[in-house]
Amino acid sequence: MSKRRVAYYYDNDVGLYSYGLGHPMKPHRMRMTHDLVAAYGMLPKMQIFRPTHASQESMTAFHTDEYIHFLNRVTPETAEELTFHGTRFLVGEDNPAFEGVFEFCSISAGGSIDAATSIASGASDIAINWAGGLHHAKKREASGFCYINDIVLAILELLRTYPRVLYIDIDCHHGDGVEEAFYTTDRVLTCSFHKFGEYFPGTGHVDDYGRDKGLGYAVNVPLRDGLTDEVFKGVFEPVIQRILDWYQPSAVVLQCGADSLSGDKLGCFNLTMEGHASSVRFLRNSGLPLILLGGGGYTIKNVARAWCYETACALNIESTIDRNLPWNAYFEWFGPRYRLEVAENNMEDLNPKDGYLDGIKEQIFTQMSKLPFAPSVGMHEVPGESLSQHLGFAPHEQQVHEDSDELDGKLGQEFRRIFNQRKTDSSSSDSEEPESLDSDSDDAHSMSSRRRLYPHRFAKRMSLLSSVKRDSLDEESQPRRFFQSSAVWDPSLKAVVIQDDILGTSGPNGRGRIGSLMAHGGLGADGLLSMDVDMDSNVRDDWKDGDGFVSIEA
Repeated sequence: MSKRRVAYYYDNDVGLYSYGLGHPMKPHRMRMTHDLVAAYGMLPKMQIFRPTHASQESMTAFHTDEYIHFLNRVTPETAEELTFHGTRFLVGEDNPAFEGVFEFCSISAGGSIDAATSIASGASDIAINWAGGLHHAKKREASGFCYINDIVLAILELLRTYPRVLYIDIDCHHGDGVEEAFYTTDRVLTCSFHKFGEYFPGTGHVDDYGRDKGLGYAVNVPLRDGLTDEVFKGVFEPVIQRILDWYQPSAVVLQCGADSLSGDKLGCFNLTMEGHASSVRFLRNSGLPLILLGGGGYTIKNVARAWCYETACALNIESTIDRNLPWNAYFEWFGPRYRLEVAENNMEDLNPKDGYLDGIKEQIFTQMSKLPFAPSVGMHEVPGESLSQHLGFAPHEQQVHEDSDELDGKLGQEFRRIFNQRKTDSSSSDSEEPESLDSDSDDAHSMSSRRRLYPHRFAKRMSLLSSVKRDSLDEESQPRRFFQSSAVWDPSLKAVVIQDDILGTSGPNGRGRIGSLMAHGGLGADGLLSMDVDMDSNVRDDWKDGDGFVSIEA
């Protein structure tokens, strides 16, 4: 096969943002990936671009105006007021209003939009934006560490040129935001390989396969714990090949979420680096225009390894690069082996048991057999400029609104009025039966059938930072947290210490030193958790489950 042209989008500023101390999402992983790619000498083999920052106008191609306006204004100090006490836009604990959130989103979305433009114009065959892939963001709300759905924005750009686009998601979590955006259209087929069960976001059942014109064009492959390379390849390639043969996509968008790798902090699969990258190699060999995006991934040294290796796969040089890591700015992070590898562990793969995966594949093939071959759509000439540019208006960033403060005030008053009205309505109708989703729906249309037809509307809100499902209406529920750190700075000791007696590493004033904690793997000095220490039974259960560990960030 001839060498394919690869476009690589990276902005060095993306690694400067932080979701907050202790948050598992680390934008710094993109800088680690880039430095590793540069150390391997891959940059001269690609077209390197600094992405254009996405404007508010471009983001509203999918998201609502009020949500984008909110993201552009929100700060950590004003988040409580602008979210109406956490009931709008940023609901739950997964998505904090960190400093520079809008600039971070504009970099991520801008890279994906530019990648789609490059593919659509024919300037490149493969486009890479590891800062993208934030697939949980909804039309008017952040979700699962994702604020702006850059994937939807990129696909919308591709649809201006191509009649059909295939979206594939190999993140450990279901790509619910992208699926929901294109749930009723046949111009985009979404296919997600994900962990299903009591796991965020709780959607992605095999029976969720689209609605109306998009019926059958949402493919979900729910998987169990411990997914290995061989099993993943055995389900990925047959399903995707059937889609390529029958749907005939014009372009492919692959979300390479790295939390499906073995040993990820929030993942539960057992894929090696090579197994994860097998999807990239398979799609590269298909010859279709391809966009590679990032996504999840919370053991950041493995994220950098995987995305660096998949960049090499896009260049078709993965078999020639040295597996011993070259020197780079983050070399010490990759110890103790300092190799380009993510090895599997001894997890048990539950997917082949009881013929589970064979049944899933058979059901998917049966659903796809009912679809028409390569649905067509009438295409028109793509406009070379936006409507505002054609009419001579200045770009959104250059417009000066003298009455912007007055407009903000009116919007705030309107939001408060709506919020108060909804609060009154909800309190007065607690004992009433919920109304049907559609006013003209048949009385015989049962609740179970509506749940099947509209799975996203009935899904309970879950959190990536909690291990249990949380009802969005239950404001008093306190889900168990993954991260229960008690690390504080002790000025007398001039060190970070742990305020927790259950560790068995107590020092002055009942505080344990981090060095002692790390030396014993998070356990007490005697190697035990609770033999000689009196602790609350709930805390003891958390530690036994492995969910109560203390997070220490370098």
